[in-house]
Amino acid sequence: MLNISDLKIGTFFIYQNQPYQVLKVNHSKQARAGAVLNTKIKNLKNGVVLERNFKASDKFAEAELEKVKASFLYKKANDFEFMQDETFEQVSLSKDILGSKTNWLKEGEKVELLKFQDQVINVELPAKVELKVVSAPPGVKGDTVSGATKQITLETGAVISAPLFIDEGNIVKVNTEKGEYVERV
Repeated sequence: MLNISDLKIGTFFIYQNQPYQVLKVNHSKQARAGAVLNTKIKNLKNGVVLERNFKASDKFAEAELEKVKASFLYKKANDFEFMQDETFEQVSLSKDILGSKTNWLKEGEKVELLKFQDQVINVELPAKVELKVVSAPPGVKGDTVSGATKQITLETGAVISAPLFIDEGNIVKVNTEKGEYVERV
């Protein structure tokens, strides 16, 4: 059993008979009152994000998730198709479940499928992915004093901020958790 001190960012646990992942935590203690943990948690089955406060007496079961290596195959309407590396079994997940993770998926991308009670409920992306820039406006001369950025469009359709020296056709590394530019490859 997990208590509130075990709930850290990234922890998987069972809450109201559903698997959740902790996205944000803030521990607070006020004078005579007991400790309270303010959290932001995400339901792994439907992608709903909740803000919940837990008391020191609250206990949780640890979510037993199995991670299976897979590859992203293609997008079909609002569904994203993945193939497990070992069994070659195909799995389909909707855009509603994947959420913003779809911004970083390109064909052939290696991911880990998260299985809960033998059912694939979500995917875990690598921390950083390399994507091609398909559109980048030219940098304006004189904008370099404050480390200026510009909006670029990646091959997946995602739009991010990047330094002025990034041009169309460049390959950039993107942090998938924050959706931020990391470096030019």
